Amino acid sequence: MAGCGSGSHTTSSSVSVSTPTTPVATTTLPGSNKPPVTIGDKNFTEQFILGALYKQALVAQGYDVVLDQNIGPTSVTFQALQSGRLSMYPEYLSTWNSSVAGDTRQYQTAGAAYRAGQRFALAHALTLMRPTPFSDVNAIAVTVAYATQNKLQSIADLANVQATLTLGAPVQFQQSPDGLPTLQQAYGVVPATFKALDVGAQYPALDNGTVQAADVNTTDGQLRDDGYRLLSDPKHVFGWGNVVPVVPLKVLAAEGPVFARTIDAVSALLSTDVIRQLNADVDVAHEDPTAVATRFLEDHGLITPAPATS
Repeated sequence: MAGCGSGSHTTSSSVSVSTPTTPVATTTLPGSNKPPVTIGDKNFTEQFILGALYKQALVAQGYDVVLDQNIGPTSVTFQALQSGRLSMYPEYLSTWNSSVAGDTRQYQTAGAAYRAGQRFALAHALTLMRPTPFSDVNAIAVTVAYATQNKLQSIADLANVQATLTLGAPVQFQQSPDGLPTLQQAYGVVPATFKALDVGAQYPALDNGTVQAADVNTTDGQLRDDGYRLLSDPKHVFGWGNVVPVVPLKVLAAEGPVFARTIDAVSALLSTDVIRQLNADVDVAHEDPTAVATRFLEDHGLITPAPATS
């Protein structure tokens, strides 16, 4: 017994006192040694934020990521995905279906629109990642006071006030097939006056009564203010604006499962309230999109905060 004990002790002791001749191995991040990733985004606030969110979350997993903020028109982007010049970009579901797939049908649910878009994507060796909870589409906004005064809930209700209604919107809305003509065809709304407004000028115009209704986007940061009401669009004429990151299948295979899980984890956090706040941080509070994305990811544990400097 003593001999066995002694022998065990001797073996254990010799291991415990040996000095390693090489450094202790550190944990290898999932993205290490994977092919470089190029993410594209479009040239406006929300896309800058999305690009920064996806990039930083992937970098935290060890991926080598470049962000291209000048990816050009949708047709060019589609070619870049197929050629391998672009690894991923966040697209809006209805834009993907109409502008890329050439599918102009009006879907009654986001799920139906997604399935149609996914069929086209897979047929072209691409895939649509999981959609964001938020949907960024056109909408008609009024002030809460005006809505209450005139009992407005949906776009169709504007027909009751159209004789005195001034609708404000960017100039292209007046003639665009998915703009004013759609409101007239689907809801019978013909405003007495159309007022062309610069993008961003809709809210001051509503506030000062220059217009009574305005074309806005559902994720505008200004909608954090509870003084505005979006009129419902029960016919879904403005489509589905959930963001679907588009990725070539060969990229998914090369980058490994953590790549997809990381993208989906970011998307899942982006509710309508969240994206409005992030947009407001940039457009209203004039913060940098990268800094806004960093703070959000740190707050949700997707990246580790940088050490505080003394």
